[in-house]
Amino acid sequence: MKKIKPTLVVLAAGLGSRYGSLKQIDRIGPSGERIIDYSVYDAVKAGFGKIVYIIRKSFKDEFIKVILNDLPPEIETELVCQELDAIPPGISYSKERVKPWGTGHALMVASSVIDKPFAVVNADDFYGAEAFEIVADFLTSDKPENEYGLVGYKMKNTLSEYGSVSRGICETDKDNYLTSIVERTEIKISNGEILFKDENEQWQKLTGNETVSMNMFAFNTSVFDAFEKYFKEFINENKENFKAEFYMPMVVDKLIKTGQAKVKVLECAANWFGLTYPEDKSIARKKIKKLVEEGKYPSELWT
Repeated sequence: MKKIKPTLVVLAAGLGSRYGSLKQIDRIGPSGERIIDYSVYDAVKAGFGKIVYIIRKSFKDEFIKVILNDLPPEIETELVCQELDAIPPGISYSKERVKPWGTGHALMVASSVIDKPFAVVNADDFYGAEAFEIVADFLTSDKPENEYGLVGYKMKNTLSEYGSVSRGICETDKDNYLTSIVERTEIKISNGEILFKDENEQWQKLTGNETVSMNMFAFNTSVFDAFEKYFKEFINENKENFKAEFYMPMVVDKLIKTGQAKVKVLECAANWFGLTYPEDKSIARKKIKKLVEEGKYPSELWT
């Protein structure tokens, strides 16, 4: 029987407010590659069959020109635009809303072009080849329909020296299944300590050994009904909150706490880095250069 080729979904609709520019297209590699290119390269090598990019209409033409046109023609791609008005019928929102709905909404709008098991990644995070191999093996393995996966990293290996970051902090049981995931939107290093801001705007300490999500999830198409259901609830609960965002971990947390799904945490030792602040760029370039020198990647990805 022919092995299924899963789909990779790349979240590239964020405008990089903390970074200050369209960071998804910043050139990091020795031949002008972007972090997003390394994710696609690793995914294709790991056996993924199609790449779905979720972007915004405002930079669609530029994205096609600088990202898609550079890819080898044999890589199947699809673009989906995440806009505020891309919502299920029968629900409404305040026209004062200008902020995007978040990663959960981004995934929901891509459902029409995804018909196979799939992984989700951020466009501005470097996950490493090992992560894509792990998630591809999980997606093509035999498991219950309602079992999903999450690639987990250690908190201390995912921070920026230059400011706060958002991370989904995970709790697991003895079999490494997720028991809870909480999105913390302000985590920083301060005087040698790792701190996060809680619901009461108070700073709390972390050890650095916590397992965190970098939005690298493994799903099958059965998850889309849940995303639509909980998005409707989210809009009804946040009609007057114009800054609230609908995150993927919110849905995952609801699914596991209600017993609708199980989520296996797939531990990964690969080196993570990303672009959150402008200062992160030089570090990312040095790390890519080192990986190329070690023979992990060719000096030109698309040759």
